[in-house]
Amino acid sequence: QVQFVESGGGLVQPGGSLRLSCAQLERSTNHYFMAWFRQPSGKEHELVANINWNADVTYYPDSVKGRFTISRDNAKKVVYLQMTNLTPEDTAVYYCYTFPLPSRPSWGQGTQVIVSS
Repeated sequence: QVQFVESGGGLVQPGGSLRLSCAQLERSTNHYFMAWFRQPSGKEHELVANINWNADVTYYPDSVKGRFTISRDNAKKVVYLQMTNLTPEDTAVYYCYTFPLPSRPSWGQGTQVIVSS
């Protein structure tokens, strides 16, 4: 079963930046498409970015486009999410996973991001 460990979250003021990291614990081959998701309190998971193996294909929804950047280090099996110009609407628990999601994803603990003054 695929396992990921997310880190790098925290409390940041509006307009601030954070860099999230996602480490893959599984020993098997890197997954071709990886993604970051977030889950605001009381809401469903939503996609915020994905990236292919070569990092030459990325996708961002309009809500984060121009502010978030996804990247990956295949040798280290780590996926990053650089977030800038954060707003309170970005407050959520952030998770990484393969993309597209399996029918029953086994979510990790995620990393909490709180944007507040």
